[in-house]
Amino acid sequence: MSRRTKGLLALGAVLLSTGAAQAQGALGANYNEHFEDVDYRDLDKAGAHWVRLFLTMPELERSPAAEHGAVRTILDVARHGYGTILSLKFPRNRQDFPKPGSAGMAREMAWLDQVLPLVMGKVDILVIGNEPYIESRREDRDLDLNAYYEAMANRAIAYRKAHCARACRTRLYMGALNRLDLEINRTPSTERWMAFVKATPEIDGVDIHPHLPAIEGSQVFVDYVVARMRPDQKFLATEFSIVRWWEQNMQAAIPQGFADARHLPRETKNWQVIKAALESPFPKAEWDAFLAQSPWFESRKHYLRNQMAIFRNSGRLAVANYGFRQGSSMSRNFGPATTPWLLNSVFAARTVRPNPDGSAAFNYAWIEDFRALQ
Repeated sequence: MSRRTKGLLALGAVLLSTGAAQAQGALGANYNEHFEDVDYRDLDKAGAHWVRLFLTMPELERSPAAEHGAVRTILDVARHGYGTILSLKFPRNRQDFPKPGSAGMAREMAWLDQVLPLVMGKVDILVIGNEPYIESRREDRDLDLNAYYEAMANRAIAYRKAHCARACRTRLYMGALNRLDLEINRTPSTERWMAFVKATPEIDGVDIHPHLPAIEGSQVFVDYVVARMRPDQKFLATEFSIVRWWEQNMQAAIPQGFADARHLPRETKNWQVIKAALESPFPKAEWDAFLAQSPWFESRKHYLRNQMAIFRNSGRLAVANYGFRQGSSMSRNFGPATTPWLLNSVFAARTVRPNPDGSAAFNYAWIEDFRALQ
């Protein structure tokens, strides 16, 4: 039986028995905006059944949604039998949110109107918003933010009711909340965000993105959203990691044994080794040795397993998506202040030489737990 056939059967069983929104505790692949990195060989090797991408909506000013790589790829992934999640990203980092009914709002609603006919009924989960509380200026994270995203959600709800009302495959979520482990980010606006989720029957839940310095902070996320949802609602975690822990260790010296074996100065920094691997990819054994000999990484090598346990123990996780493949945005101009997102990735497509068949090598540590968690 082919991988595609098995995937279709497995997904079909989930959809028929419980619905996409009820996918209990699934772990899938997250590619963010890097639709070009989706490789079915990788998904097959890891046993992944769910794929998540995001679409940056202002890009639709340059080319129509039907021609955008994120839209075309997520629809192709769906045709291959995988569960699919598409997050709609509305970045507002330079100006405040337009008011409902304004010309600016109409312009941005038009982006949504392009996307909805293409994906409604074809993707399993559509997330209204990517990271509203990061993709905006702090001074704008007030109730105007809520009004904007509520208007977008209501537009999607109305479209689904008009065009995909009967047994529609596509479920709607609001997303995503960030750094809820910090009290400063639990605000009247996040309270209204969750109140809208709870009060809107057409919304199946909320997305969270716990990118943290320590796994313990993720429990705050889970507790916050679960306490504020209806009993029938669930949460997504379409991105999650302890990237802030990796970040704290980038300026530290590399392991002495690794330095000596490779004739490197002992004061070489971790970020410098990563930069060297990006400039000239390492053999897999060398990359593995660097991470395995680094206590800050080796001590966290089962983070994925431990994090999924926290999510699943809540009984309210629909789907979580872990960073799947090192992408171009992670590796561009890597330096001492670069956030080391690439250490999260299941596949080390940038720091490790490819396999003989051209496919990406596994990153150290993650693959066995990823497979076991399927």
